[in-house]
Amino acid sequence: MPFPAFDRSRLLLRPLRERVHDMDIAEVMHLEAKVPHLDNPDLDSLAEAIVAARDKDRPVIWMMGAHVIKQGLSRFVVDLIKQGVITHVAGNGACAIHDYELALVGATTENVADYIRTGEFGLWRETGRLNEAALEAFEEGLGLGEAVGRMIVRQGPPHQEVSIFATAYAAGIPATVHVGIGYDIIHEHPNCDGAAVGQASYTDFLIFAETVRHLEGGVFLNFGSAVMGPEVYLKALAMARNVAKQEGKQIRHFVTANFDLLDLGGDPRRQAPKSHPMYYYRPWKTILVRTVADGGESFYIQADHKVSIPNLYRRVLALRGPRP
Repeated sequence: MPFPAFDRSRLLLRPLRERVHDMDIAEVMHLEAKVPHLDNPDLDSLAEAIVAARDKDRPVIWMMGAHVIKQGLSRFVVDLIKQGVITHVAGNGACAIHDYELALVGATTENVADYIRTGEFGLWRETGRLNEAALEAFEEGLGLGEAVGRMIVRQGPPHQEVSIFATAYAAGIPATVHVGIGYDIIHEHPNCDGAAVGQASYTDFLIFAETVRHLEGGVFLNFGSAVMGPEVYLKALAMARNVAKQEGKQIRHFVTANFDLLDLGGDPRRQAPKSHPMYYYRPWKTILVRTVADGGESFYIQADHKVSIPNLYRRVLALRGPRP
């Protein structure tokens, strides 16, 4: 029997200009920003692997959670796309939201504790335009990330230069969005079409899986995504290896890296025992151990993104040299 559903037509949406933002464009770190040197030999080895992969025209996948954007690091990702280092960007729905808001109004991130008390959290009119991008993607057979990037380029917002999705769209590389229904503020909005969001994000998953199909000799990087990143990567790799096996090929020799703050308290290349709580930390067992167990190499970089990403950026460009 049917159960009662929430009536979204009763929601009151407020304009984004009325929201108090916790982060604005002034906090976006410039490429020449002063960041302490991170003395980590694994970071040196990882940069070498990235450069070697690109020299051989192999993919470099940049998977991330939204904190990369919320910490003001978009410019590093943007420039690595322009430099031809990153060949595929992947993120959750929050990445698209913060990227779009930052490009549109030069600010993003609301105070959840304040706005959840007043029933206003996430209900900002302009952000809901991302649902229009999802509907266009659904109708045209596009991935959600491509539709978001295209929408930003077409709208030409004041801060488009810091948009990762617009940069990826202009560069002609995939930027895929891997959505969990109900995870994102735009799912609250009356104009959200669940079928459109689901289909557009599933298209992105298939695009991501096709990139992973070519991962032999490449690099997969995961920045701060503890569930979405490793789980999407795991399923895509299973699909890719299934097809490769039928073709007499292998996807074994590639490099993975996980960037996070957690102290794993052990050898990151050896899986934690089931008796240990860290066994359930998916990036460890999935990205650092299981998927590279038969020929790959993995690295764990424990540091704040504000330190690790600029340091990786500098090392890569120092080895590869900036490209016009």
